[in-house]
Amino acid sequence: MEKILVGLKRVVDYNVRVRVRSDGSGVETDGVKMSINPFDEIALEEALRIKERGDAAEVIVVSIGNSDARQQLRTGLAMGADRAILVETDEETDPLSSARVLLEIVNREHPGLVLLGKQAIDNDNNQTGQMLAALWGRPQATFASELVLDGNLAKVTREIDVGLESIEVDLPAVVTTDLRLNEPRYVKLPDIMKAKKKPLEQIPLAELNIEASARISEIAFALPEQRQKGIMVDDVAGLVAALQDKGLL
Repeated sequence: MEKILVGLKRVVDYNVRVRVRSDGSGVETDGVKMSINPFDEIALEEALRIKERGDAAEVIVVSIGNSDARQQLRTGLAMGADRAILVETDEETDPLSSARVLLEIVNREHPGLVLLGKQAIDNDNNQTGQMLAALWGRPQATFASELVLDGNLAKVTREIDVGLESIEVDLPAVVTTDLRLNEPRYVKLPDIMKAKKKPLEQIPLAELNIEASARISEIAFALPEQRQKGIMVDDVAGLVAALQDKGLL
């Protein structure tokens, strides 16, 4: 395989407690640590392992967003990716728009495998990988907890509601990664320094001639209501009475 393409999304770090802006217009990001979406980091780790086994020659990371996303791409390069592509836009993109942008990069790079995280932790949509496969007209394998390449086949173990499912898909294909696929490597300082010399191409979204504006508008954000303290009941009759008091029966 010549190339593996990996999508990386810039999100609020999973260790940070999310705060809603005072005006309810969105999530507070000023002064907040941003990182690679954890599922995407797993996708990149898997791509690097495939390359290290000799089954791929190049790993390319791609992100969609403003210039701040270069930080996450540089982290991807420090992990071991060979080069990076930033499709630069200040607008928020929805999953379908993101899939269309990724398709354009796929058509330019012709990868043998596209690896994406199964979902992003900021919106939990779990849609971009599936949409990309449909637009590309290639097979997909989602929620991968194990991935084995065998010639022109990818053997994937998927995590589903009732357990595990094993499937085979022809390459090229889109595979989305689950948490148990691997544990991403730690980035060392020498690798961070080396990453500064690796190529990072920036492509304005307008160059792709794609309408990528979001079709869904987010009107307002609010924290969930604080959970009420539970009460203890002595018997079933007390439980029924408590539920009736709350209007639940």
